Amino acid sequence: MKPIWIVDDDQSIRFVLEKALERAGLPVRSFASTREVQDALATAQPQVLVSDIRMPGGSGIALLQELKRSQPQLPVIIMTAYSDLDSAVSAFQSGAFEYLSKPFDVDKAVDLIRRAVDESLREQGEAGAGMETPELLGKAPAMQDVFRAIGRLSPSLVTVLITGESGSGKELVAQALHRHSPRAQGPFVAINTAAIPRDLLESELFGHERGAFTGAQTARRGRFEQAEGGTLFLDEIGDMPYELQTRLLRVLSDGHFYRVGGHAPIRANVRVIAATHQNLEQRVRDGLFREDLFHRLNVIRLRLPPLRERREDIELLVRHFLHKSASELGVETKRLSAEALAVLRAYAFPGNVRELQNLCHWLTVMAPGLVIDGKDLPPELSAAPDVVPVAAPAPDVVPVAARQAAAGGAPWEEQLVGVAREMLLGGQADVMEHLTRRFEGVLIRAALELTHGRRIEAAQRLGIGRNTITRKIQELGLDE
Repeated sequence: MKPIWIVDDDQSIRFVLEKALERAGLPVRSFASTREVQDALATAQPQVLVSDIRMPGGSGIALLQELKRSQPQLPVIIMTAYSDLDSAVSAFQSGAFEYLSKPFDVDKAVDLIRRAVDESLREQGEAGAGMETPELLGKAPAMQDVFRAIGRLSPSLVTVLITGESGSGKELVAQALHRHSPRAQGPFVAINTAAIPRDLLESELFGHERGAFTGAQTARRGRFEQAEGGTLFLDEIGDMPYELQTRLLRVLSDGHFYRVGGHAPIRANVRVIAATHQNLEQRVRDGLFREDLFHRLNVIRLRLPPLRERREDIELLVRHFLHKSASELGVETKRLSAEALAVLRAYAFPGNVRELQNLCHWLTVMAPGLVIDGKDLPPELSAAPDVVPVAAPAPDVVPVAARQAAAGGAPWEEQLVGVAREMLLGGQADVMEHLTRRFEGVLIRAALELTHGRRIEAAQRLGIGRNTITRKIQELGLDE
């Protein structure tokens, strides 16, 4: 990824943003004037440019207009004081990605820049083109079946539905299908339909015209247009709002769609791969998923096995992830003792490969020696209730239920039934929303406590996006 460029004549602003982006693991380069930027553009390019509006020797608006002529896909964020708000609004007319008002919250600024980086990568097709997926490893028979299916399906452009538990690697399979397909030179664009608010999802998928809704200052391409000539991966398709399922079905049926607020049909030249961890047949029976859309997506179904069904792959994956983490951190690669490996092979891994990867990163940082012993593993892995026999592929809820049974308490589901019944009988309004907020709050607080407040790591452990956890923290008032 190319660096983010910061342009501001105020040295303190540059310093604050530099340090914040470096902490977030993003490359950054700073400039004190637009002239310095213009000189640098002769030999380099940014991934995203963040510029002040008013600077000696040239304005951010003029720089924006120049860049939009030469690099129309480059996201440009304009920084402005409140008195410059009119100028910031006019900046949208020149194609600014967003504006950042001073003084700004540093965390929110980093989140905004991350969004711009994601947009830039999608536009360039870098999210999939030439991407290697070494984590898609396995010698277990179940994984060999997956590899054979990928080989058979890759030359075809048929729609594929990938099923599997959260963290089992569904997006990696989708990337492999794309990389070995006739569309490999086109972009691979992924969208998690569960991570985007329903009122924004339609615009994210299909794009919008300028003025289509409040805040739509410029026209924007949706994911279908961004994936032109390539592959569109719709993750967690089972959570797509029912009203949007009709629009998706129409695109899959006739190959055309309309931007939000648009009147001209746009042809969708993309291959669609969908994925879900849910039972779509049951959601169809429950009236939550359209049966006709299910049959349209379910042309070829590819089931990805959970990690507990391919335990013989754990050692292979551990070696890979420990080596990867060591390379990223610039330290020597650690290895597991036979005792530690036995514990991992016996663990249920409800979070599947993603949980194993996070564990290996934690061990690279926290284990004291180069050889990881059983005592170096997190206690929750070696505690008796969490360890299941190799031959017992227990459901994900078993470890929690076992701990509750051992403590003499009722399973949390039964407690939830009791609370819900009490609220319903008491005539309380919005019971679903109230309990959902409490449930999400408990999960996020637990993840933040476990990660010592590191939001990105907490989001990874929960299996949600970093923007989603930031939004939820604000909505639930967890940062107060």
